[in-house]
Amino acid sequence: MVKGKQKTTVFFTPSVRRKIEDTYRSDNCKSQSEFIEKAVEFYLGYLNTKNAGAFLPEVLSTILIGTMDDFAQRIGRYLYKVAVEQNLCNHILTADTDMDQRTYELMRGRSVREVNSTNGRISFKEVLDFQKSV
Repeated sequence: MVKGKQKTTVFFTPSVRRKIEDTYRSDNCKSQSEFIEKAVEFYLGYLNTKNAGAFLPEVLSTILIGTMDDFAQRIGRYLYKVAVEQNLCNHILTADTDMDQRTYELMRGRSVREVNSTNGRISFKEVLDFQKSV
């Protein structure tokens, strides 16, 4: 017996007892007592939010990591598709545009300033109106 622990008698329903017997090893517990102690600590942490750190980080981090991984993969796939479409548009436009290097650099500089000033919210209509006025 581990020093500092006290033996306590508890009563479980047969179904709970079976669940403990079937599950404690899968949680890497060496004994059913260790499993029950961990379960009680978890539940006490759940009841007492001051001790939420005892159980929330593990549970939340597992959930958040899975959710964020899925989200990152989805965003990555969409960004790839957008990049392909943008590249296609670039090829279509450059095939039909006579533009010298200086004009390109001026337009690029203006585009960078617009994106910075609008925080990425660019309106095609505004750009079209600007180009028609030039």
